[in-house]
Amino acid sequence: MLFDLFPSRTMTRYIAQMFAVRILAVLVMLVLVLQMLDLLSESGHILAAKGNGQMELLRYIGLRTPQLISRFTPYSVLLATIITLVTLNQNSEVVSMKAAGLSANQILAPLFLVAAFTSVFTFAFNERVVVRASGALKAWQDVGYGTTPPDSDIKTNVWMQDGPNILYARTVTGRGAAMTMGDVSWYRRDPGGMVTDIVHALRATFAHPGWRFDHPTGFNVQSTRAGPQGTDTVYATGVDPAQVIVRKTDADGESLARLTTSIAAIRAAGYRTSELDGKWYHKLSGPLSALLMPLLGAVAAFGLARSGKLFVRAVIGMMLGFAYFVVDNAALAMGNFGGYTPLLAAWSPFFLFLLIGETVLIRTEE
Repeated sequence: MLFDLFPSRTMTRYIAQMFAVRILAVLVMLVLVLQMLDLLSESGHILAAKGNGQMELLRYIGLRTPQLISRFTPYSVLLATIITLVTLNQNSEVVSMKAAGLSANQILAPLFLVAAFTSVFTFAFNERVVVRASGALKAWQDVGYGTTPPDSDIKTNVWMQDGPNILYARTVTGRGAAMTMGDVSWYRRDPGGMVTDIVHALRATFAHPGWRFDHPTGFNVQSTRAGPQGTDTVYATGVDPAQVIVRKTDADGESLARLTTSIAAIRAAGYRTSELDGKWYHKLSGPLSALLMPLLGAVAAFGLARSGKLFVRAVIGMMLGFAYFVVDNAALAMGNFGGYTPLLAAWSPFFLFLLIGETVLIRTEE
């Protein structure tokens, strides 16, 4: 029996079902409360945009809810772990299972099984739903909850350096040579940094190098004169599509495959990618945090309920779980500043708390 991870099918089904129901209940409760609070803080900004109403509020809820589900699923697993194990301990079911010869790992095995399915679901949900919702919400917020073009790969409010000059595009769609800018302006500046000329066009395409403006109009600051410019004139020769990717790559809004492509393009252009590398690794390690929660909360399962320390054990489990998220965020921040390598920043908290959780479990089991 000691070498069988799931010695009883009935017990496995019983604990797994109890755990799964509690994960779902806690997640629904957290998402509903947080969505309500978030909507209260953002509704004023949404309704301030001209023409927005109830449908835009519902659109915001639809785009924001996947983010909340993804972010708080590990917290739900942690709280559900503690609730489940405290319930089993109070009913002396843990004592009965240990009296039957089950080890601590066998008791926790059904929880790990459900947590593993939760991790797989979270990863798939992030790749298929969350990245699209995050990208659409970011683009919508960048235009002040106004109208955004119907494009799944849109970047908004992009500022780029063209030597001493500045290129601004309200929207950018496409990638590489097929990239197109909308509502674009080019600002010529003198050596002192003052703007001398402004060229504007509704559309610009990449001209290898530079950007060809469609029917541009110019404005001279000194003479205050405006007028049409040459149709074949190319501007911002120092700006290439890679600069747009560098400035506007949002790891939260790109799938793992697309982020890999963005990182490769940025590296090819000679730019630093350590921050995006860390987020690439975290797309894998993040969902696995749900698998770690049953181990960190397991301290609540072992020890006699009548000893009066059950509440203390539950608090210790919660502290271990929340400490993991604090360390995880701190490690990512250190990776962004170059203090850790991207691989270490993404994976070290997971393995550190894996060892801590197993140590605490061994030391506290009675």
